[in-house]
Amino acid sequence: MDAPPRDGTRRSRWATVACWLAVASVAAWAVLRLAGLERGPLVLTTAFTPYVAAVAPVVAGLALALRRRAPAVVAALATLALVGAVAPRAVADDQPPADGPTLRLLTANLRLGSADPARLVALVRAHRVDVLTVQELSPQLAADLDRLGLAELLPYRSLSPEVGSTGSGLYARHPLHDPGYRRHRRYFLTQAYATLTVPGAPPLRVESAHPGAPYILDAVPQWWTDQRAQPPATPTAGLSVLAGDFNATLDHATVRRLIATGYTDAADAVGAGLAGTWGPYDGDPIPPVTIDHVLVDRRIAVRAVDVWPVPGSDHRAVLAELRLPAA
Repeated sequence: MDAPPRDGTRRSRWATVACWLAVASVAAWAVLRLAGLERGPLVLTTAFTPYVAAVAPVVAGLALALRRRAPAVVAALATLALVGAVAPRAVADDQPPADGPTLRLLTANLRLGSADPARLVALVRAHRVDVLTVQELSPQLAADLDRLGLAELLPYRSLSPEVGSTGSGLYARHPLHDPGYRRHRRYFLTQAYATLTVPGAPPLRVESAHPGAPYILDAVPQWWTDQRAQPPATPTAGLSVLAGDFNATLDHATVRRLIATGYTDAADAVGAGLAGTWGPYDGDPIPPVTIDHVLVDRRIAVRAVDVWPVPGSDHRAVLAELRLPAA
């Protein structure tokens, strides 16, 4: 009769199985991210790719320490793919030679109109904001903002305030032309827009972005529809900025395709692309993810990006300092 396998052999086999399971998970995530294969529930999990990229080197190191060469090689390749996709967001890029006026833009999701209006007005005043785009703007909050001084700071506006999550707004220091808003079909979220006239710069179209969230599986198809409905850049025509709550990160293929039309993600451009804008700021046990963006025409230079908490909202406001081309 054959002798039973020794305990050391069994432990070795289990270690190999566990090693391959960990490596396979990281490798599958890398393939998903690089190929843009997020579908169904994977749309939600894709937002957490930076955390997987941080864990991947640990998995590769453990496989190497266990002397499992094949898993170590696979894990190393997956690590290179994930880190290569994520790490550039922490490195500043070269900027285009824009030599026009400076524009400070702030965008904030106001969480069903429950955000603190005093805090928002204080941010506008302290940072001399020229353009404010907001999502989930309610009629009461719009009135409170004006009562606290926003009407004097940013007198020009294109607004569609509504109760709930569907409202939108665009406020500006400089005149706006052709104001309006458009409405997404299923969840009726609106996106306010207008063309801004800044002295010394070409006309600039600004839109407050707010595609629907993939918060349940049934909402994912509409999320795809809303993502595809975002206005592309016009690199051979006028300047445009798309700023707001995209309910998607730079790891979602939809956002990358939109950027490829001629936008730059402002935070990514200055090495601040990993700053979380939505997460556990009200106690939710969810790691922060970056779903709020300022996408600017590639002819616009980005000088700085910061994120700021807004009490009453589960999003952080994103402040971008831009340099426009000269007229």
